[in-house]
Amino acid sequence: MTTNTVKEASERMGKALTALAHEFGGVRTGRASGGILDKVSIEYYGAPTPLNQLASVSVPEPQLLVVSPYDKSALNAIEKAIRSADLGFNPSNDGVVIRVPFPPLTEERRKELVKLCRHYAEEARVAVRNIRRDANDHFKRQEKDHEISEDELRRLETETQKATDAHIADIDELLKRKEAEIMEV
Repeated sequence: MTTNTVKEASERMGKALTALAHEFGGVRTGRASGGILDKVSIEYYGAPTPLNQLASVSVPEPQLLVVSPYDKSALNAIEKAIRSADLGFNPSNDGVVIRVPFPPLTEERRKELVKLCRHYAEEARVAVRNIRRDANDHFKRQEKDHEISEDELRRLETETQKATDAHIADIDELLKRKEAEIMEV
């Protein structure tokens, strides 16, 4: 039962890492990436709809995204949503597709994006530590109820700490790579 708790905690920590990678995918770098538009939602027939359900996004050039809507009547709504998403883009609509040029990042904007990435990484570290705390609380309750021995409690806490340290190291590595990607000119 208890080693399952360590595995479950490690899996939850892995999910926090996956969520961080997804957040980093939405942070703009100097290159075009379709992931930047994942959070864009379009008002489509009265319901907010994610962009990826209404159009395909391709990257024909490093500094350009092309959004091809499945339904041409949604073209103007998609363009308006991209414009109002506050991503710093100025999309152009040619009646068939929407072209979204990526302007080069200024040094100031790069520093803001690095700061944002550090914030996301810190949130992920906090999530991993909270998972560790929950697992350790579970073990302490088991020890208090005499389900496990004190030695077993220490061993499980040590295993959980090792998993925590490994996941935090992964978070730091992910942050380091993203910072390098953003600061690359």
